[in-house]
Amino acid sequence: MKSYTFSEARQNFAAILEQARNDGAVRIQRRDGQSFVLLPEQKHLSPLDIPGITPEQPISLDDILTSIQEGRRHYE
Repeated sequence: MKSYTFSEARQNFAAILEQARNDGAVRIQRRDGQSFVLLPEQKHLSPLDIPGITPEQPISLDDILTSIQEGRRHYE
């Protein structure tokens, strides 16, 4: 992890953000000894965000309704 002084970080903020994105984190140290780690935020994807499928044969509305009815009969 690369470290920068507060002054360096302030003067080159865009470059510091790019460095954090590429390396995963950068450390910024203040003159009083405090240090901070800058991390890029992880993208949160929905678990429902899945790629669709293309069936080999077209599926009709009747096929879908029949499948739903069969599934419901299974749980009755």
